[in-house]
Amino acid sequence: MSAKIRTVTLGCKVNQYETELVRQGLTRIGFTDAQKQEAADVCVVNTCTVTAEGDSKSRQMIRRLARKNPDARIVVMGCYATRAPEEVAELPGVSEVVTDKRELPDLLTRFGVVDVPTGLDGFSGRQRAYVKVQDGCLLRCSYCIIPMVRPELTSRNPQHIVDEVQRLVAAGHREVVLTGIHLGHYGVDWNRSKPREDWVRLAHLVRQLAELPGEFRIRLSSIEATEVTRELIGVLREFPQRIVPHMHVCLQSGSDSVLRRMRRRWGTKMFLDRCEMLREALDNPALTTDVIVGFPGESDEEFEQTMETCRQARFSKVHVFPYSQRRGTPAAEYEDQVDKGVQAERVARLIELETQLREDYFQTLIGRRVQLLVETARGFFATGTEIGTGIGSSSNAAPSSEYVMRGTSCRYAPVEVFAAEPSPPGTLLDVQVTAADAERLSGTVETQ
Repeated sequence: MSAKIRTVTLGCKVNQYETELVRQGLTRIGFTDAQKQEAADVCVVNTCTVTAEGDSKSRQMIRRLARKNPDARIVVMGCYATRAPEEVAELPGVSEVVTDKRELPDLLTRFGVVDVPTGLDGFSGRQRAYVKVQDGCLLRCSYCIIPMVRPELTSRNPQHIVDEVQRLVAAGHREVVLTGIHLGHYGVDWNRSKPREDWVRLAHLVRQLAELPGEFRIRLSSIEATEVTRELIGVLREFPQRIVPHMHVCLQSGSDSVLRRMRRRWGTKMFLDRCEMLREALDNPALTTDVIVGFPGESDEEFEQTMETCRQARFSKVHVFPYSQRRGTPAAEYEDQVDKGVQAERVARLIELETQLREDYFQTLIGRRVQLLVETARGFFATGTEIGTGIGSSSNAAPSSEYVMRGTSCRYAPVEVFAAEPSPPGTLLDVQVTAADAERLSGTVETQ
């Protein structure tokens, strides 16, 4: 009987990519995924340390795996493992702590993997495949621990990325999400010794991928406002059928004084100008962002400035985070730490605004066509009773049954579509939007 592996990922898309890389390496030598109630021989936990909650969830997961897989070898990797390896090593069941992601090939070799993968052949359990194109961050934002645990800026060879995307498309993935610790710094490590005219940047990579054959679409993960360049926007505009009209541009605060204390590289005017550049170049793009609430010293007035900036940016989604002190960062030593109760009240207010902004944007899509990537498809009787958890389980469907398909639109809005005939997960569908609320779009499948 083959050895069983269980993988768990906390945190960002880069972590999810790196977990899948380890998983694929082990499956090449005969490991199989442990089923839900099945004990695993090896557990791999990829941890997060962006917030104190990330640390806590990582510890909880390791303890839970140790209880449910008492004989397993637990390997812990990720940013929390890098930041506090001794602390992680003392947790129950932990047999190995990987403190540097560059050690992953060595980890796989110790398990007996000879052919260590340099990229993915597929992305298990996902229709949207993440592709890591770079690692590391050079910035020193005062609140952020990540440059301390991923300090070395490295960009992947563009041909390796092209080859990987082609394999993922061949495996049936119809969306690839380009991701990195600082995506906009792709190529910076190569450009230091070159004249400016020979620089390679993110826009060059995106163009190269956009020109590939096949049925798939490209999405960029989070990017800094300063890296929303005219060159990158030009590539997005040139390939509207390949690159989705959605950009996640990191805000963090909508107050110039807070941004200065955060040691960010721009103010709100420049941020809003870049949002407007995207709107002028693209067809009603979705703009999403991250905001930290309750940064040290944040006054009521500064919070109101953030609320107003979000209104002006007209975001379709805002990921809202209460500020979390990270030991070793400058902001952790700032005076005037904001009371947790005040943080919670401001988080609730910003989430309320975000809900309204999201619905406002979704309403602009009524009557328009969006491209849906089907991620789930379920069968229903005409009465509305569910008859299956997927297309394959609905063989007992009555002739009057119909199907509901759900997934992610090109504009990063959840979509729900009812149809008489199912389309399997992984299908790209053109959908005419007929209704919208703050949660999702609904519509009808356009026929050819």
